[in-house]
Order: sequence, then C-alpha cells, then structure tokens
Amino acid sequence: MKQYFIYLILATGVSFNHLSAQDLSATEIVKKADEKFNGEKSSYSLMSMTIIRPGWQRTIEFKSWTSGRDFALSLITAPAREAGQSFLKRGSEMWSWNPSINRLIKLPPSMMSQGWMGSDYTNDDILKESSVVNDYLHEMAGEENIDGRICYKINMTAKENASIVWGKQIRWIDKKEFLVLKAELYDEDGYLVRTETGSDIKVMDGRTVTSKIKLIPEEEPQNLTYIEIREIKFNIPVEESYFSQQNMKRVR
Repeated sequence: MKQYFIYLILATGVSFNHLSAQDLSATEIVKKADEKFNGEKSSYSLMSMTIIRPGWQRTIEFKSWTSGRDFALSLITAPAREAGQSFLKRGSEMWSWNPSINRLIKLPPSMMSQGWMGSDYTNDDILKESSVVNDYLHEMAGEENIDGRICYKINMTAKENASIVWGKQIRWIDKKEFLVLKAELYDEDGYLVRTETGSDIKVMDGRTVTSKIKLIPEEEPQNLTYIEIREIKFNIPVEESYFSQQNMKRVR
C-alpha cells in the first residue's frame, strides 16, 4: 500500500487549491498526492490483500484507522483463523496483538522491513512509520505517460538521518488528479526492490483514488501482492485515546 499501502502518510493539511499545477514544487506534489490518498487529518479504510505465490494464494481482509502521522491501528477481520489480530502505532512505538495466544508484542525498529502477514508489504508500509513527505528530498525528473495519463516523475532520496526502509523512491503522479500510478522502491544500495502500480480509479468519499494496487518484487516477479480498497473515508472524527493497547484487544 501506504506504501503505497496502505502505506499508510499524512501531513499538515495545507491547502493547495489556490495554486496551479505549474506552481507546485516536487515536495508539494508528493504531499498533495499523499493527502489525496490518506486524508489531511485522519482516515478509515476497509481493504483486502491477496498474496499470490507459485502453487498457492490467500486473501486477508483488514480495517485501518489513522490520525495524523503518529497514530495508526489495523485489525485483521478475515480469514477466521487470523481474525482479531491487530497492529498499533503510537509515535515511534509499535505493537501487535494476537488473541489466539493472548500475547501483546512490541515491535522493534528492526522488524519494520519484514513482510506483513506473509505478504510483500512491510510492517513499515502498514503502520506508516516513515513519511514520503518529511523523510525524503524530492526532485522533478520530467513527465511520462502512464496508462494514458500524463504524470510527474519525481525522484525521492532518503534524507541522511531518516530512519526508513527505502533509500530511494521514484513516483509517477498523475498531473490532473494527483494519483500515484506507479512507484519504484529501492534499498539503501540503490537496488530496485519492488514496483507498485495503481489502477481501477474510483470516486470514494468524494475523492478520486486508485482502488487497486499491485506489488511486484523485483527478484521474485512470480510473487504478487494485490490490495483492493473496498471502502475509504477521510478526515473522520477519531480521538487519540482510540489508539491504545486496550483498544487493540476490543476493536471491531
């Protein structure tokens, strides 16, 4: 998702309605695309994730709530054997709750790059630890046509002191709707790790968004992860107290 996933990615809520596209800097374009997908203040989403491997596939359904950059809560709702598992972010601290073993686990920073629920997405993608706006330097790299839409091509290089998974990203952002139609994510050594594409553009809660995201790992192109956004709401009323360890165990 974030990163694309859900990645997860909220900023300060400054409006760019008074600016034309030509007036926007690379950073402002990334920020506008980020807010377009995640809301300026908060969000709620209902999604499914299909993990495809040679010989098998499975689908996970989950709900996610976010508030600003510091708070995120995700709940697995299906399949039944994994339903009830939840993941919480408060500031720089993150936890997972597994009701089947009645155990709350604090996730160390070293686990942020690990796959979430066996998928090609990372814990960082789901819990939105890193910020595409604040943790990168942004540079215009021209324009390209993606699926019939003219896109800004923007290079994103990790800031020196940023604690993030990806050393570099390239994003193709639709000039008209500020949709991320393609993203390439690279490790700290500059090697391409995965490519994400957005499709099936729909209007949800009054915003035009890409409702389907496909992730392809560079070294294992036979492996795929699909995200489908089934419902999304922006700038919902949600209190900081909602993002608590106690609520991890009772949220539905």
